Amino acid sequence: MSVGSLKRILKVNIMGSFVNGLKKLFGSKEERDMKAVAPILDKVLKEYDRVDKLSDDDLRAESQKIKKVILDRIAPDERKKKELRGKLEDVNISADDKEKCATEVDKLAKQIDEEIETVLNEVLPVAFAIMKSTARRFKENETIKVKATDFDRDLSTHADFVTIDGEYAIWKNHWMAGGNEITWDMVHYDVQLIGGIVLHQGKIAEMATGEGKTLVATLPVFLNALAGKGVHMVTVNDYLAKRDSEWMGPLYEFHGLSVDCIDKHEPNSEARKQAYKADVTFGTNNEFGFDYLRDNMAINTEDLVQRKHHYAIVDEVDSVLIDDARTPLIISGPVPKGEDQQFAEYKPYIEKIYNLQRSEVTKYLQEAKRLIGAGNKDNEGGMALLRAHKALPRYNPLIKYLSEPGIKQIMMQTENFYMQDNNKQMHIVTDPLYMVIDEKDKTVELTDKGNDYIAGLVSDPKFFILPDVGTEISEIEKSGAAPEEKQTKKDELIADYAVKSERVHTVTQLLKAYTLFEKDVEYINVDNKIKIVDEQTGRVLEGRRYSDGLHQAIEAKENVKVEAATQTFATITLQNYFRMYHKLAGMTGTASTEAGEFWSIYKLDVVTIPTNKPVIRIDSNDLIYRTKKEKYNAVIDRIVELRKQGRPSLVGTTSVEISELLSRMLKLRGIQHNVLNAKQHAREAEIVAHAGEAGTVTIATNMAGRGTDIKLGPGVREAGGLAIIGTERHDSRRVDRQLRGRAGRQGDPGSSEFFVSLEDDLMRLFGAERLAKIVDGLGMKEGEVLQHSMLSSSIERAQRKVEENNFGIRKRLLEYDDVMNSQREVIYTRRKNALYGERIEIDVKNMIADYADVLAGKRDSMDYEDFKLDMMREVSMVPDFDEQYYQNASHEEIGDKIATSITEIIKRRGEVIGAQAQPIVEQVYKTQSATYQNIAIPISDGQKMLQLIVNLKKAYENKGKEIEISLEKCVTLIMIDEYWKEHLREMDDLKQSVQNATYEQKDPLLIYKFESYNLFQGIIEKISRDVIAFLVRSQIPLRQNSELNVREEASKKRTDLSQMKMSHDDVSANTGEPKSNAPVHVEKKVGRNDPCPCGSGKKYKNCHGKGLV
Repeated sequence: MSVGSLKRILKVNIMGSFVNGLKKLFGSKEERDMKAVAPILDKVLKEYDRVDKLSDDDLRAESQKIKKVILDRIAPDERKKKELRGKLEDVNISADDKEKCATEVDKLAKQIDEEIETVLNEVLPVAFAIMKSTARRFKENETIKVKATDFDRDLSTHADFVTIDGEYAIWKNHWMAGGNEITWDMVHYDVQLIGGIVLHQGKIAEMATGEGKTLVATLPVFLNALAGKGVHMVTVNDYLAKRDSEWMGPLYEFHGLSVDCIDKHEPNSEARKQAYKADVTFGTNNEFGFDYLRDNMAINTEDLVQRKHHYAIVDEVDSVLIDDARTPLIISGPVPKGEDQQFAEYKPYIEKIYNLQRSEVTKYLQEAKRLIGAGNKDNEGGMALLRAHKALPRYNPLIKYLSEPGIKQIMMQTENFYMQDNNKQMHIVTDPLYMVIDEKDKTVELTDKGNDYIAGLVSDPKFFILPDVGTEISEIEKSGAAPEEKQTKKDELIADYAVKSERVHTVTQLLKAYTLFEKDVEYINVDNKIKIVDEQTGRVLEGRRYSDGLHQAIEAKENVKVEAATQTFATITLQNYFRMYHKLAGMTGTASTEAGEFWSIYKLDVVTIPTNKPVIRIDSNDLIYRTKKEKYNAVIDRIVELRKQGRPSLVGTTSVEISELLSRMLKLRGIQHNVLNAKQHAREAEIVAHAGEAGTVTIATNMAGRGTDIKLGPGVREAGGLAIIGTERHDSRRVDRQLRGRAGRQGDPGSSEFFVSLEDDLMRLFGAERLAKIVDGLGMKEGEVLQHSMLSSSIERAQRKVEENNFGIRKRLLEYDDVMNSQREVIYTRRKNALYGERIEIDVKNMIADYADVLAGKRDSMDYEDFKLDMMREVSMVPDFDEQYYQNASHEEIGDKIATSITEIIKRRGEVIGAQAQPIVEQVYKTQSATYQNIAIPISDGQKMLQLIVNLKKAYENKGKEIEISLEKCVTLIMIDEYWKEHLREMDDLKQSVQNATYEQKDPLLIYKFESYNLFQGIIEKISRDVIAFLVRSQIPLRQNSELNVREEASKKRTDLSQMKMSHDDVSANTGEPKSNAPVHVEKKVGRNDPCPCGSGKKYKNCHGKGLV
């Protein structure tokens, strides 16, 4: 052993001893976490001894006592907040006073949240004890008889597990959930109580498979729902949302808490609005996010469905907040000429250059084999091999050759040589190629040879040359041409840049589609539709599309219809959506590997919850083979061996292609098996139900990793339990741990082992260098296997590299969206104020002040006459100060003068409009107020006409002041929506165009931040200008006979989202299950003339069915 190796080992041992010493001194994190919750757990168990002795009625009364304690604690602040909200609605209070009230309301809202958390911590032991006792009673009793409340009677009209018998309600312990009847059979373990405490504290509870995460969530959900602010239970798919709401719902409803699921109701419907008003609301992460975006596109308050984002628990939190967070939720709509795309036009050229490169790779590989075989390893042989790898790294013959002893090392040594001095000599390797592919970063870049080839095909030598806009505009300015000619040249230059930029983008995306995205691996073609296959689960991601034109490029490649382009109307990442919650918590089986990211982005701590029974599953070290062929043969041999032992085996794969390959190999051996992948997910429930039976073989893509619970059949436990066979290490350790977690649930025996080859993607891209040295040193022969803990650790280090890389991508995405989010918050806050109207006067006052500052700032660049003309053009008014004041006063003084003038003009305009409309308002109110709630008043600024919808009663009572406020609300809303859509389109274009900054060695993100700030300042200025301009010009257009044209409005216009499309672009792991194929359960139906189930004695049509039948 060398001295260097000895030093490294000593260093590792010393560091290990130091870390172990710290753990002994302070305890591990898991020990510290458990020590912190132990006193709370003791209190819960003590309360349970008391609570469980109560009668059923007294138990329900206990929950109402807690509710009263919470409401009494926050009642004074709630009353004060209500009084201040009343003042905000008072039209006679000045904008300055309203601003003070609004600030106080915001402070009180935070104060109430803090007080709720304090009192919830106090009542937690009792609340948890109540929920555990409720679970125990439902498990041990087929029926529970209690005194009927109004809530029980209402519930009995549509729920078949509650019936009314006179003054009593009979609750059954069996009900329908997810299309199947279940009988309640669970009671919380102590470790589940710990999980509940952690979730209530706003942390992530990491619990092993089979530990009952769904049951754990009932504890903090029940506790927090008692505060009346709403609890959101977030799942990864609609099947789980509906199933869990039906499965756990009766436990909450037994104590008078309402439960609903948003995925059961149509978007923007009254039913979905009521679902959000429930004490406990279940739903998918996507629908919660889309509802937020839809609410911020609503044109009246009746269309809003969500309330305050108070507390959310996210199931499979790593899937939602890590995997799905890579891409934004988008509501988009059609754009003019959206079908005018260039993918079909340039596809033939890309196909030609790809095939040329592929044929060149074959030659380079043959040359490399010949030269290396002849002993020329360092010069021509290594270069030819590296050139083939740079040209097409996924070329199967190349991958196979690199797995041979010593070959990978030759290529890496050659690459290191040419990468010296910041890749100074790398062009010698890449110049003969048409393109250079980086598989790690998923990038493709045409070389000069490739550029020239395509330029020759299209007969345009400047096909890829983007003009230097800055330099050429400078040249135009210096040219001495007439101003009109200069402007024409500038427009032509910018148009040329836009065309070429779009062309480069199209070609780049087509190159990616051909070189980096494989059919049946990254996507599948079903019914001439390209559908993304989730890399984490192997499921088809319905409705998902790759972003930035990549999906259209793949559609062109596969000769299916290329979908039209759309424009973004509203967007948010799940990261920024969930960061809006006052308190956020999550649960999953695998979170510790991403603990750093959870804390960095969400400030969520990960707490590992101990298992109820010790895990006795045997996790073997990885078995490492040289080639995939050897690996797959070994997998089949292992399956045969396990079948002879009577053990079921679950074979995990990373793609549809591999699962089908293994299926063919098993058929050749005559072994019966089931295959579960993206093409056959409809049979998931059936296949999983039999996966634990003796001798059963199930091949599954990683979709088996989540949402499935494999129960062992007769005799399997004695045979050794379920065997997990991984056919490849996934990029993420979480996915591998999910697969392992299918075995060994609740103390069951089991085993797991992963079969790895040096040809696997993970090993080729991130882990091969170190392992290649070991393999070469051992002289590994065909069919031999390596197995050691050090090798398994080396593979995990490779996975960490990928995880770090993926974290960097997600963080980069978040940095881009943080720019948008700061702008989104400003716009959505103003929009909300315009919808509700409580703070619209404050916003208008601020808009006047901001725009007055903008006008005042023009003094340095304009003389007085030009300034007057500019004010006339912008806001149709002249300054009320002379030229001397204009020249001598400060910017602040001029701004104040302008703001005062604008305020006075708007006030006078409002008074005139109110005086004109009031006689008609009074007439309609006195004669037709029973028929109409609103009236429509035409308002014009001389150019645009709008129909102003005004509440008839308010307009009558406050003598027309309501008309002024409604006008400010309506105009602000219109201008915000008009300019925000335009801004989003510009931001989409900006995000795409700044990527070209990398060619100039600049950071695209910095340019994006700078340019987006300027763009946003521009739209804020435009919104303020146009709102003010409309208000100062506003008038009621009169007919020729001077009569006011006012018409009655029965109802307000609803938001139209019929042309909108909801999407979650790019690859993101929706780890949910497909919809269940179980029988549809029809809810209890009551005839209109039948007795009402609530026990009132009335007919259903005259009681709870009134208005429904």
